[in-house]
Amino acid sequence: MNTKPAIPWGSRGACLAVILVALGTPSAARAAGGEFTFTRATDRLAIAWDGRPVAEFVFRDEKILRPYFANVHTPDGRKVTRNHPPVAGQDATDHDTMHPGLWLAFGDLGGQDFWRNKARMEHRRFTEPPTAANGRLTFAAECRLLAADGTPMGSLTNRFALSRLPRAWLLVWEADFHADAGDLTFGDQEEMGFGARVATGITEKNGGVIRSSAGLKSAKSTWGQPAAWCDYSGVVRGQPLGLTVMTDPASFRPSWWHNRDYGLMLANPFGRAAMKQGAPSSVTIAHGESFRLRFGAAIHQGQPENPGACYDAFLAVLSGPP
Repeated sequence: MNTKPAIPWGSRGACLAVILVALGTPSAARAAGGEFTFTRATDRLAIAWDGRPVAEFVFRDEKILRPYFANVHTPDGRKVTRNHPPVAGQDATDHDTMHPGLWLAFGDLGGQDFWRNKARMEHRRFTEPPTAANGRLTFAAECRLLAADGTPMGSLTNRFALSRLPRAWLLVWEADFHADAGDLTFGDQEEMGFGARVATGITEKNGGVIRSSAGLKSAKSTWGQPAAWCDYSGVVRGQPLGLTVMTDPASFRPSWWHNRDYGLMLANPFGRAAMKQGAPSSVTIAHGESFRLRFGAAIHQGQPENPGACYDAFLAVLSGPP
C-alpha cells in the first residue's frame, strides 16, 4: 500500500510538527522582549533565551543515532524532559539512549530498527542555517536513512521553528521522508512515532498525572487507546508544569498511545496490532515518493493548563501562515 497523506499547511507542505506551546500567540512573544541565541558545536545547537537555557538540539551522537531535543526547559528555567544523560540517584536511568527528551523514531522502518539505535538517521547538512530574529529561531537539516550495515534506505528532511510564547516555547518540527533508494515501509511495533520522556519529578510514579482527550486518566487507561492528545503533568519546585503531545487531525490515521508510568509518552499511528487495535499495519512509501506526518507537544508552566485549549492553539498554528 502506498500512503501519502494530503495535509494542507500553506506553503510549508505537510510534515511532522512537534510543538511546545502555551495559550497565547507567537506575536505576544515580542512584547515579552528578549531574543533567542544559539551556540553551534560539531554535534549540537545549544539554544538559549537571554542567556537562560531552552534546549539542546543534538544532530550527531555516537550512541543515539538520530536527531533529538534534550534538556528542554520552560521559560522560567525548569526542566520538562528528563535529564540527559539521566543522573544516577536522581533519575531512573533506563532507556537512556532511547529516551533522550523529544524525538522521532521507529522500531521498524524498512525492516530496520531506528528506535534502538541499530539503524541510523545520519546528519548530512543544514539546508537552512540557524537564524534568530523577531523572537523566532529557525533552521532545517537533512538526514540520510542508513540500515545497520550502512546501506542507504532513503532520506529525511527536518525543518524547525522555535518561537517565544507568554508561558512557553513554541517549537515546530517538520519532517519529510523520501523513498529515494527504493520502497520504504513503516511496520507495526509499540515503538513507532513521536516520543517524549518527561522529567522524573512529574512521572506518574512520582505523583504526576496522564490524561487524554478521550477523558481517560493514567498510563494504564490511556495505553493503546486512540486520542487527539495526551497530557503528562506534575509539580516541580512547588509549581505545576507539563507536556501535552498532540496529533494532527489531517494525518493519514489517528494515533494510539504508548504511555508509561515511568515517564514515557508516545503517539504511534503505525502500531495497530502492537497496540491491540486490529490487524498488523504496513504503510509503504513507493520509490520516488514522500511521506509526511505531523504531531505536537504543548509545554506549559505555572498554573495547570487546559490540554484541550492547548490543542486548539496547536490547530491554530497549523492552519496559520507559514
